[in-house]
Amino acid sequence: MKKYSLLTVLTALIMMLESVTLAHAEVIPPYGEGQIGLHAAVLCAELSLREAPDASSRTVQTLKYGDFILVTEVLDGWARCVLGDAEDAAAGWVNADYIVVDPAWYRTEERTPVYAWNDTSAPKVALLDANTELFDPDTFLPILKDEGE
Repeated sequence: MKKYSLLTVLTALIMMLESVTLAHAEVIPPYGEGQIGLHAAVLCAELSLREAPDASSRTVQTLKYGDFILVTEVLDGWARCVLGDAEDAAAGWVNADYIVVDPAWYRTEERTPVYAWNDTSAPKVALLDANTELFDPDTFLPILKDEGE
Protein backbone atom coordinates (compact mmCIF):
# COMPACT_ATOMS: atom_id res chain seq x y z
CA MET A 1 0.00 0.00 0.00
CA LYS A 2 1.40 3.36 -1.06
CA LYS A 3 1.75 6.05 1.64
CA TYR A 4 1.12 9.73 0.91
CA SER A 5 2.45 12.70 2.85
CA LEU A 6 0.02 14.96 4.69
CA LEU A 7 0.93 17.79 2.30
CA THR A 8 0.05 15.65 -0.73
CA VAL A 9 -3.32 14.67 0.77
CA LEU A 10 -4.18 18.29 1.69
CA THR A 11 -3.19 19.53 -1.77
CA ALA A 12 -5.38 16.89 -3.40
CA LEU A 13 -8.33 17.85 -1.16
CA ILE A 14 -7.95 21.56 -1.94
CA MET A 15 -7.85 20.84 -5.66
CA MET A 16 -11.00 18.72 -5.37
CA LEU A 17 -12.83 21.44 -3.43
CA GLU A 18 -11.86 24.07 -5.99
CA SER A 19 -13.32 21.96 -8.76
CA VAL A 20 -16.67 21.60 -6.98
CA THR A 21 -19.18 24.22 -8.04
CA LEU A 22 -22.11 25.35 -5.96
CA ALA A 23 -25.50 24.14 -7.14
CA HIS A 24 -28.04 26.81 -8.03
CA ALA A 25 -31.77 26.29 -7.64
CA GLU A 26 -34.50 28.04 -9.56
CA VAL A 27 -37.45 29.14 -7.46
CA ILE A 28 -40.61 27.89 -9.13
CA PRO A 29 -43.77 29.92 -8.36
CA PRO A 30 -46.12 27.92 -6.10
CA TYR A 31 -49.05 27.77 -8.53
CA GLY A 32 -47.35 27.80 -11.89
CA GLU A 33 -45.72 30.28 -14.22
CA GLY A 34 -46.65 33.89 -13.56
CA GLN A 35 -47.94 33.35 -9.99
CA ILE A 36 -47.05 36.36 -7.86
CA GLY A 37 -47.31 34.83 -4.38
CA LEU A 38 -49.20 32.54 -2.06
CA HIS A 39 -52.96 32.93 -1.75
CA ALA A 40 -54.10 34.26 1.61
CA ALA A 41 -57.29 35.57 3.18
CA VAL A 42 -58.06 38.22 5.82
CA LEU A 43 -59.32 36.80 9.14
CA CYS A 44 -60.45 39.95 10.97
CA ALA A 45 -63.22 42.51 10.42
CA GLU A 46 -60.81 45.18 9.14
CA LEU A 47 -57.08 45.02 8.38
CA SER A 48 -54.85 47.90 7.33
CA LEU A 49 -52.66 47.48 4.25
CA ARG A 50 -49.69 49.68 5.14
CA GLU A 51 -46.82 51.26 3.17
CA ALA A 52 -44.18 49.66 5.41
CA PRO A 53 -44.04 46.77 7.90
CA ASP A 54 -44.79 49.01 10.87
CA ALA A 55 -48.04 49.73 12.75
CA SER A 56 -47.40 53.48 12.55
CA SER A 57 -46.90 53.41 8.77
CA ARG A 58 -49.47 55.12 6.54
CA THR A 59 -52.52 53.00 5.61
CA VAL A 60 -52.80 52.39 1.85
CA GLN A 61 -56.14 50.58 1.98
CA THR A 62 -58.43 48.86 4.49
CA LEU A 63 -59.15 45.19 3.84
CA LYS A 64 -62.25 43.34 5.08
CA TYR A 65 -62.85 39.85 6.44
CA GLY A 66 -62.61 37.29 3.65
CA ASP A 67 -60.71 39.54 1.22
CA PHE A 68 -58.19 37.57 -0.82
CA ILE A 69 -54.58 38.74 -1.19
CA LEU A 70 -51.32 37.36 -2.57
CA VAL A 71 -48.46 37.16 -0.06
CA THR A 72 -45.03 37.66 -1.59
CA GLU A 73 -42.87 37.84 1.55
CA VAL A 74 -43.12 37.43 5.33
CA LEU A 75 -40.80 39.45 7.56
CA ASP A 76 -40.87 39.82 11.36
CA GLY A 77 -44.60 39.18 11.71
CA TRP A 78 -45.56 41.24 8.66
CA ALA A 79 -46.63 39.97 5.25
CA ARG A 80 -45.90 41.88 2.04
CA CYS A 81 -48.83 41.41 -0.27
CA VAL A 82 -50.54 42.55 -3.44
CA LEU A 83 -54.27 42.73 -4.03
CA GLY A 84 -54.21 41.18 -7.48
CA ASP A 85 -52.01 40.24 -10.40
CA ALA A 86 -52.52 43.44 -12.39
CA GLU A 87 -49.45 45.67 -12.73
CA ASP A 88 -51.19 48.56 -10.96
CA ALA A 89 -52.65 46.42 -8.12
CA ALA A 90 -52.33 47.90 -4.63
CA ALA A 91 -49.44 46.53 -2.61
CA GLY A 92 -48.25 46.91 0.95
CA TRP A 93 -47.78 45.18 4.29
CA VAL A 94 -50.28 43.59 6.68
CA ASN A 95 -49.89 42.16 10.15
CA ALA A 96 -49.43 38.42 9.46
CA ASP A 97 -51.36 37.45 12.62
CA TYR A 98 -54.61 38.44 10.92
CA ILE A 99 -54.34 36.44 7.71
CA VAL A 100 -54.30 32.78 6.79
CA VAL A 101 -51.84 31.81 4.05
CA ASP A 102 -52.86 29.04 1.68
CA PRO A 103 -56.01 28.07 3.59
CA ALA A 104 -57.77 24.75 3.08
CA TRP A 105 -61.04 25.02 1.18
CA TYR A 106 -63.96 22.64 1.48
CA ARG A 107 -67.39 21.87 0.08
CA THR A 108 -69.66 20.30 2.66
CA GLU A 109 -71.48 17.10 1.73
CA GLU A 110 -74.07 17.33 4.50
CA ARG A 111 -75.18 19.74 7.22
CA THR A 112 -71.93 20.32 9.14
CA PRO A 113 -71.27 21.97 12.53
CA VAL A 114 -68.06 23.99 12.89
CA TYR A 115 -66.40 24.25 16.30
CA ALA A 116 -63.88 26.78 17.63
CA TRP A 117 -61.36 24.00 18.21
CA ASN A 118 -61.09 20.25 17.71
CA ASP A 119 -63.59 19.23 20.37
CA THR A 120 -67.36 18.88 20.11
CA SER A 121 -67.65 20.47 23.57
CA ALA A 122 -66.02 23.63 22.14
CA PRO A 123 -68.27 26.54 21.20
CA LYS A 124 -70.07 25.96 17.91
CA VAL A 125 -69.16 28.85 15.58
CA ALA A 126 -71.19 27.87 12.52
CA LEU A 127 -73.65 25.37 11.11
CA LEU A 128 -73.10 24.86 7.41
CA ASP A 129 -75.76 23.64 5.01
CA ALA A 130 -75.05 20.77 2.64
CA ASN A 131 -73.04 21.77 -0.45
CA THR A 132 -71.74 25.00 1.12
CA GLU A 133 -68.58 26.11 -0.67
CA LEU A 134 -66.19 27.51 1.90
CA PHE A 135 -64.19 29.43 -0.69
CA ASP A 136 -67.22 31.50 -1.71
CA PRO A 137 -66.73 35.10 -0.43
CA ASP A 138 -70.28 35.06 1.00
CA THR A 139 -69.63 31.95 3.10
CA PHE A 140 -65.87 32.36 3.52
CA LEU A 141 -64.70 30.18 6.37
CA PRO A 142 -61.07 29.03 6.12
CA ILE A 143 -60.11 25.80 7.83
CA LEU A 144 -57.18 26.61 10.10
CA LYS A 145 -56.67 23.04 11.26
CA ASP A 146 -58.26 19.86 9.96
CA GLU A 147 -57.97 16.67 11.96
CA GLY A 148 -60.16 14.26 10.04
CA GLU A 149 -63.82 14.24 11.04
